Amino acid sequence: MEYRKFGSTGVKVSPLGFGMMRLPKNDAGEVDVDYSISMLRWAIDNGLNYVDTAYNYLDGQSEIITGQALKDGYREKVNLATKCPVWKIEKPEDFDALLDEQLQKLQTDHLDFYLLHSLSLERWNQTILPCNVPEHLLAAKKAGKVRNIGFSFHDDLNAFKTMVDYWDQWDFCQIQLNYVDTEHQAGIAGLEYAASKGLGVVIMEPLRGGYLANVPQDVEAVLSRGGKTPVEMGLDFLWDRPEVSVVLSGMSTREQVEKNMAYAGRAFPGMLKPEEKAALREAEALLRAQEAVPCTGCNYCSVCPQGIAIPQIFTAYNEMRANMSLSAGRQKYAEAAKVGALADACVGCGTCEAQCPQHLPISQLMPRIHEALK
Repeated sequence: MEYRKFGSTGVKVSPLGFGMMRLPKNDAGEVDVDYSISMLRWAIDNGLNYVDTAYNYLDGQSEIITGQALKDGYREKVNLATKCPVWKIEKPEDFDALLDEQLQKLQTDHLDFYLLHSLSLERWNQTILPCNVPEHLLAAKKAGKVRNIGFSFHDDLNAFKTMVDYWDQWDFCQIQLNYVDTEHQAGIAGLEYAASKGLGVVIMEPLRGGYLANVPQDVEAVLSRGGKTPVEMGLDFLWDRPEVSVVLSGMSTREQVEKNMAYAGRAFPGMLKPEEKAALREAEALLRAQEAVPCTGCNYCSVCPQGIAIPQIFTAYNEMRANMSLSAGRQKYAEAAKVGALADACVGCGTCEAQCPQHLPISQLMPRIHEALK
């Protein structure tokens, strides 16, 4: 496995990072802790050295499970990253209390990488700056509680540049990027801009929440011409870029871990052949033509007061669009009812939209999807 530079930090990281947001669950809908721990430890034993979690993942369980998984000497083998839940900050000292809580959950005295979570320009101006969060972040670094500081991002390119240019203390950033979303949010332009400033760049949603792993047959036919799977092609698109430090994958089965680690073992900057780049462009055009809802399944919209199964409803709609099959979409829509309320329960309150990293007009989409799939 070829390890990669992490910006100007001097750290070398595995091409693949383990995202602790989509851990496997049992039949009761609870996280299968033992299986999750075994998956992560297997990946570490085979060369993975970057682990990413957050305060809110899995209803607050992710950091606790990660801390358990990194016992028995595994903490010393990895670079551990988690994120400050900035939406919980109301006054400057909240930052320090949250960080101490996270260190306790993770059973460690320091974090290798610490991010301000899910920044938008609105959150930057209304919370980060008024509460002096950057100064507290830098103080935590000087105190040794965190070693590298950064932010994860969900807004447009201009907002991204505003945050990158705020000061010269950033070590890294985390952005959403895949071969379909090259101009979405920070996009390729943001990737190149951050790298030009010496920042390490972590990539999230490389497969857009699994959407690019299970593509329609016509797209799969294009991507598989050279013998690679759609997943490998999606990851290779990112690993091909020298500006990319590490690509996160929220893996939920041992099979996914093993396959992704095998792909990572073949990864290096400049790896894509001209015909593979052409195939990715063709696949992008086909997917754009299907008008899918760009939901990544992050489940941040679970705050819905009506209990609507929003990610599952989007999956049902995308299934209909991708396969041009109303019956397939209706079947998925019926299955969504097992998780929560259906789209006709939406009252347009906007609670979900305030939390959506993709800034989707959910309250407008719900009645349209219900009408299409009822």
